[in-house]
Amino acid sequence: MIAQKIKKEVKPTKTHLKKGDVVRVVSGREKGKEGKILQLSRIKNAVWVERLNLIKKHTKPNPKYPKGGIMEKEGILSISNVMIICQNCERPVRVASKRLTDGKKVRICRRCGEALDKD
Repeated sequence: MIAQKIKKEVKPTKTHLKKGDVVRVVSGREKGKEGKILQLSRIKNAVWVERLNLIKKHTKPNPKYPKGGIMEKEGILSISNVMIICQNCERPVRVASKRLTDGKKVRICRRCGEALDKD
């Protein structure tokens, strides 16, 4: 009998981060650097941060890049290695969530208590 591979169902990681948030890297090679989240994958437990963790990709000439060559693009960072920056505190903070009287859920800074969501 041929053994079949059993695919394990991956549950998406819960996170308080969103695309467009400004974050600071708290551990790893890029520690201390800040940037905006370009992309977020809860299944891969990863974020892509603007101009951080750059990798070089060798590309053949194609319609998009007629010359080809070596391109630089953002690599992934673990969600656990970044923290959101509060505009009020201007420091990396932990995030809480709170329901307003109108029923809307808002992310709150644990340090100063201000809302992190712009709307």
